[in-house]
Amino acid sequence: MTIRAACLLLVLAMTMLVPVPAAAASCDSLAALALPHTTITLTQSVAAGAFTPPGGAATPAAAAALQALPAFCRVAATLTPTSDSDIKVEVWLPASGWNGKFQAVGNGGWAGSISYPAMGQALRRGYATASTDTGHTGGRGTFVLGHPEKLVDYSWRSIHEMTVESKAIIAAFYGNAPRLSYWNGCSTGGRQALTEAQRFPNDFDGIIAGAPGNYRTHHAFSQLWAAHVTLKDPAGYIPRPKFEVLHKAAVNACDALDGLKDGLLDDPTRCRFDPQALACKEGDGPACLTAPQVEAARKIYAGPKNPRTGQAIFPPLERGSELGWPSVAAGPEPYQVAVDHFKYVVFQNPNWDWRTLNFDSDVDLSDKRDNGLVNAIDPHLEKFFGHGGKLLMYHGWSDQLIAPQNSINYYKSVADTLGGASKVQSSLRLFLAPGMGHCGNGDGPNVLETVGALEQWVEKGQAPNQILASHSTDGKVDRTRPLCPYPQVAKYKGAGSIDEAANFVCAAPGTAR
Repeated sequence: MTIRAACLLLVLAMTMLVPVPAAAASCDSLAALALPHTTITLTQSVAAGAFTPPGGAATPAAAAALQALPAFCRVAATLTPTSDSDIKVEVWLPASGWNGKFQAVGNGGWAGSISYPAMGQALRRGYATASTDTGHTGGRGTFVLGHPEKLVDYSWRSIHEMTVESKAIIAAFYGNAPRLSYWNGCSTGGRQALTEAQRFPNDFDGIIAGAPGNYRTHHAFSQLWAAHVTLKDPAGYIPRPKFEVLHKAAVNACDALDGLKDGLLDDPTRCRFDPQALACKEGDGPACLTAPQVEAARKIYAGPKNPRTGQAIFPPLERGSELGWPSVAAGPEPYQVAVDHFKYVVFQNPNWDWRTLNFDSDVDLSDKRDNGLVNAIDPHLEKFFGHGGKLLMYHGWSDQLIAPQNSINYYKSVADTLGGASKVQSSLRLFLAPGMGHCGNGDGPNVLETVGALEQWVEKGQAPNQILASHSTDGKVDRTRPLCPYPQVAKYKGAGSIDEAANFVCAAPGTAR
């Protein structure tokens, strides 16, 4: 045999070892796809701009997010990993221009519905995308009672099963599996993000975890703490307009601490504003706080504590978050998501009265009932980081539902466990947004370019040294600002508009400009 012939045979042999992609499928043909404990219930080719969510969009913002979508193949499925599971999933597949990647999107609160607006945003970027209702319908926790497997589905199983089956559907449709997979979620979606990194480290290459409610058993106490100090005793009730007075006073007292009067608190933990400054001289009035109202505001700033030991149960809401306090402190009833946690998970009694919550013994009971099921606080991310996974966390300093210090605490726990901040910065970064509320909104720049930053990190190895954030009024951008990796903060360079990101630089806190 000649050398040339031998070489030819070797090339042919090597070619036979290379897997050939399966042929792409039509959208309709996906109805016959056989997957474990999965029933395909809908395959639909949706024309560009023709999608309308079942039941219509919940809000004008949701409707806007679903306008002008490109053409896609819509697949709906029901997953039944247990006999009591009923997990609804949708997978959207771009009809053309697929970027070769998969982006799963998270939920909020108790979930209970498909996150259509978030799917629309992913689709516009060329992603195949998926969302789940986590195994039940409706945004209440009533489904938990008598259905322990459904609680498991909500806690972690639904998002993992969705991820596995979505990748199979993507591979069947395009003839190729996604080359990269991302998770993008905030609040409950942030908890789901950390759950994936901890439990299923190989599911995703890059994860965005916004304002994660990952310490569910404790932050539920935080959400009822405000109700206990403002609603349980009518004297401590703070009318909604007074939250605006309180907010203005807190910001005015501490705005200049960072060296720039811009209406934002770059690091609210440095602010020591005392609501006693607003105490009424006599009686009551719209621009002052009565003595019981002062005490109630002080307790909210202090956060939930064990009355016997004084130990903190969960971090407090920060100065600057007061405009969001009505959602947890203005009534007439407490925050429903937290009430349902105690009714249906902890006490398993739909008639439980929130006024009876014990901030001492009930904390241990809450932890015991969960037993690590919903909580996602494990700092051991070695396996996720080990295969090159990147975790981008963000949180608004003015978050009114989940205290931002919770994200700092988790970040520090991971860093401490894995050898220090310098050891994890190539895989984990946290960004704090001054003036931003829960997952968005607020006085500060609150639209974050997190997806682009994560793509650069995962795909090009360029770790995000800052993230651009913007604020808009009536649809027009009126301020941009860089967000910096914790513990750095954005410092004004001393020249140019304070509303333009280019005039700021990331620096260590306390660094003079």
